[in-house]
Amino acid sequence: MEMAIAWDWLSFALRWLHVITAIAWIGSSFYFIALDLGLRKAPDLPKGAHGEEWQVHGGGFYHIRKYLVAPADMPEHLTWFKWESYATWLSGFALMAVVYYAGADLYLIDANVLEMSQPVAIAVSIASIAFGWIVYDLLCKSPAGKSTTGLMLLLYVVLVAMAWGYTQLFTGRAAFLHLGVFTATIMSANVFMIIIPNQKKVVAALLKGETPDPALGAQAKQRSLHNNYLTLPVIFLMLSNHYPLAFATPYNWVIASLVFLMGVTIRHFFNTMHAGKGKPWWTWGATAALFVAVVWLSTLPPPGTATDNAASVTAPATPMTPAMAQLIAAPQFADVRDTVLGRCSMCHAAEPAWDGIVVAPKGVHLETDAEIAVHARQIYLQAARSHAMPPANLTYMEQDERALLAAWYEEATR
Repeated sequence: MEMAIAWDWLSFALRWLHVITAIAWIGSSFYFIALDLGLRKAPDLPKGAHGEEWQVHGGGFYHIRKYLVAPADMPEHLTWFKWESYATWLSGFALMAVVYYAGADLYLIDANVLEMSQPVAIAVSIASIAFGWIVYDLLCKSPAGKSTTGLMLLLYVVLVAMAWGYTQLFTGRAAFLHLGVFTATIMSANVFMIIIPNQKKVVAALLKGETPDPALGAQAKQRSLHNNYLTLPVIFLMLSNHYPLAFATPYNWVIASLVFLMGVTIRHFFNTMHAGKGKPWWTWGATAALFVAVVWLSTLPPPGTATDNAASVTAPATPMTPAMAQLIAAPQFADVRDTVLGRCSMCHAAEPAWDGIVVAPKGVHLETDAEIAVHARQIYLQAARSHAMPPANLTYMEQDERALLAAWYEEATR
């Protein structure tokens, strides 16, 4: 019982840390992209300087200069921007382990998609993430990597293939999360494996009095460009677990693929603007059209169904596990079922009866014994140990009903 509460707080703490570090990484990344694109030539630039920019913030003025390779003399104080990236990935992976690996039977594995044991599912998850970096790095170092546009197209094909592949392995929610981790791993590994090592090689050459290899900077810049365009889709994928219309629909992998295109159009606008090359407003029209396509896809039923309402498609039966059977066999379960059906299932259903709700919140259905049992921990935390559900207690769940839910879960999971 207490472990469930402690584990939920651990998840919250890791999520908080992950968001904080992600803000730091994305903020510094976007700042340097805008800075780099906004550099201007000046007649008094020192040798080796590519450009400069004056900025004002917090009541002070900043004069910034960029060297394409490195200055003639190494400065005494040098700030490295790397820990934001590392901390974001480490906290994110820890959060995935706490939520998706420890709760693999609920959040990771969908027996209606593919039956796997928990160890196998976790191994497949980790292997797919490592596979992503290996394939990406090989593509960048291959002859295809010499063409910026060609390489970006190849990378997009890989991302689309992974979007489809993940939906054939895991739950829809886990598929989107994994596609986000797959992409974020590439981004963080770019920093850890290429960008920072290349910069360290430049510093080492300068300290020896040697001329740094310009190819090191060019390679790092290419990887930084990829990170620039991948950031916004990763944020969407990480937020998607709150929106079942994105992850729990038949064409979820197509939706994810279109999200990557939206990331490109949005970043293209800001990159062009920061470079002083105008404001390509057409990109917002393209983004809006892609978003409309995403919304439309989320309403389509599975192929071969006659209904026009995706929400009315009957969900596959939830496979029974020994833990679920123990919860259903508990003496309080009949009363628990009545409480859940009376207070929760009007929203958490294949066809929600509550006005304004199109699909069940977070894709959670609570209409059958198996569905109630598989979501027992969530019911315990959301409705028994806290008053988060029902929202604002709209269905008037009584305190003795909450006590019943708590007693049922605590006694059945001892």
